[in-house]
Amino acid sequence: MAARGTTAAGAVRSAARVIAPLLLALLAACSDAPGETSADLPPASPLLYEIASADGTVEGWMFGTIHALPSGAKWRTPEVGRSIDAADFLVVEIAALGDDAALGQTYAALSTSPALPPITARVPPELTGQLSGLLARGGYSQDSFATTETWAAALALARIDATGDPANGVDRALIADFKGRPVREFEGAAAQLGIFDTLPEAQQRAMLAAVVHDSETARRDPARLQRAWMAGDAATIAASTREGILADPALHEALLAARNRRWAAMLVPMLKQSPRPLVAVGTAHLVGPEGLAALLEAQGYRIRRLSPPEAAPATPAP
Repeated sequence: MAARGTTAAGAVRSAARVIAPLLLALLAACSDAPGETSADLPPASPLLYEIASADGTVEGWMFGTIHALPSGAKWRTPEVGRSIDAADFLVVEIAALGDDAALGQTYAALSTSPALPPITARVPPELTGQLSGLLARGGYSQDSFATTETWAAALALARIDATGDPANGVDRALIADFKGRPVREFEGAAAQLGIFDTLPEAQQRAMLAAVVHDSETARRDPARLQRAWMAGDAATIAASTREGILADPALHEALLAARNRRWAAMLVPMLKQSPRPLVAVGTAHLVGPEGLAALLEAQGYRIRRLSPPEAAPATPAP
């Protein structure tokens, strides 16, 4: 494979695949990995929750999405279809996922800086060998990230051994489903990438180190979280929020916990209005004691999983 450059045009072309909501975006590759097909996934039962007020009135729904799937993956259960039909508007992390040019410009503006240290100097010495192997598998040279900020390099490298295609992402499909109905966003591309961009360099390097350190594990089973997502395995998904880059306390707070709190504060006023939303965000944002389900329950809402009815509680221990 030829070594890849890091021109602005290249950044624009790849931005739509890099800019996907944060946690599961780190598992999203450019195309289906050999041997990973929709037939390898379990029957569909993704996490879908009904949100009701204290008196039982249904105020909306929450659906945990994934941002890359193999072609032909069938995730639309009857319960998901009914929630799509019943909702008055959609709430996602980024509404303009189809505007590749704008996404690319935003990414290029935030992800580049001149005269950065070599990428090999941005990881601990004991990881340089593993980093070199990861670069080679991705078709990158040692100087490919000479002007790429550390957080953006980490995102790019995380995609090398991953599986699935962002073109099959559930977020994109839902936005298309809601054509003619309002689509609101919690963050937008600039704000979401800005979370990475404003991380201190030490945290960006911790993120890069975690990606490199975990690359061999991800390579052995790149579709692990795709299977967990399709099966609605809340326990495995909750456990993933303490792995990889999210095992670092500062990164966990910045990339997951703090964002969940901001979103919950935005969501409560929406739920108090008459139109009912379908909230569709990365599924890791819904589960565990810091997830949206638990945060809404703390506000007095009743959260009930719709698929399957016999599933575990909405907020399993991580």
